[in-house]
Amino acid sequence: MISRSPWWDRNLHAGRRPLLEARARIRQAIRAQFEQSGFTEVECAALQISPGNEAHLHAFATDRIAPDGSRQRLFLHTSPEFACKKLLAAGEQRIFTFSLVYRNREQGSINAPEFTMLECYRANETYDSVISDCAAILKLAVQMTGQRHFRHRAREADAGAEPERLPVADAFARYAGIDLRSTLNAGGAPDRDAFAAAANAAGIKIAPDDSWSDMFSRVLTERVEPRLGIGRPTILDRYPRCEAALARATRDDPRFSERFELYVCGVELANGFGELTDAGEQRRRFAEEMRVKEMRYGETYPFDEDFLAALRAMPEASGVALGFDRLVMLATGCGDIRQVMWTPPAE
Repeated sequence: MISRSPWWDRNLHAGRRPLLEARARIRQAIRAQFEQSGFTEVECAALQISPGNEAHLHAFATDRIAPDGSRQRLFLHTSPEFACKKLLAAGEQRIFTFSLVYRNREQGSINAPEFTMLECYRANETYDSVISDCAAILKLAVQMTGQRHFRHRAREADAGAEPERLPVADAFARYAGIDLRSTLNAGGAPDRDAFAAAANAAGIKIAPDDSWSDMFSRVLTERVEPRLGIGRPTILDRYPRCEAALARATRDDPRFSERFELYVCGVELANGFGELTDAGEQRRRFAEEMRVKEMRYGETYPFDEDFLAALRAMPEASGVALGFDRLVMLATGCGDIRQVMWTPPAE
């Protein structure tokens, strides 16, 4: 068996150090830009009652042991989102954080079980404002490396170019030949049979037990995502409401939501929302997500009742979560996310 040198090998570290120095410069530049724009940097506790309630996100669990020996189940957060929104409810207006987050079942060249999430939130500001924040962050990142382009696996994107803003339904029509709007009823509920017919017509294989969401994810992953962010960044905008548990519906069409994802060189880099503040609707969506999680994975996570209570006091807001390690990877042209982490997670 051939052993692989550890990341702390002196020669390997010397080779990685220019990437890590670039990481530090990018982080410092982003922090300075946010502070100049009136943002406050916050720190969010990693141990939470709930790690989040999205069906396909998986958490690390632990037990807190009290002095009397009693135990309480806690989770390492998959995002600082709940904590940040509580801060908005407390009166904060513009906040950002670099948070270590933890996601189980994730490992690969662009995924890691522990990574740094950059999140920012604007109270009483529009969805478009955080999209503009993303565009500014992209330009800053590449400036700090002395490059003009993002690079990943022979793909390039001009960091100075204005991102393309592409509705999800238009992307499905362009790259998969699927009329996504016709698979949603007037209220936004998904029509599984309509999607199956459209997928079959487009030559996409589906399984008899695939749900609407399964088919949506397959088409997105196989046909759409690899085509995004090539030449210039792409803002994939207006997700179906059933695929945006934490976002409010668009004002002009209740089938879709104020959710976007940012893509560069075919890599998903950020996920942003016009934030949902209706606690009752949020509870209903969490319950549906946990129903799917129980059916698919045989487990569920508790609700953070404190978060749901805070939503009632939270102002209208917009926010975005951006994978900082991926940003550095793309800005330096590195092919593996572990190369831009000071201490990569254990394997």
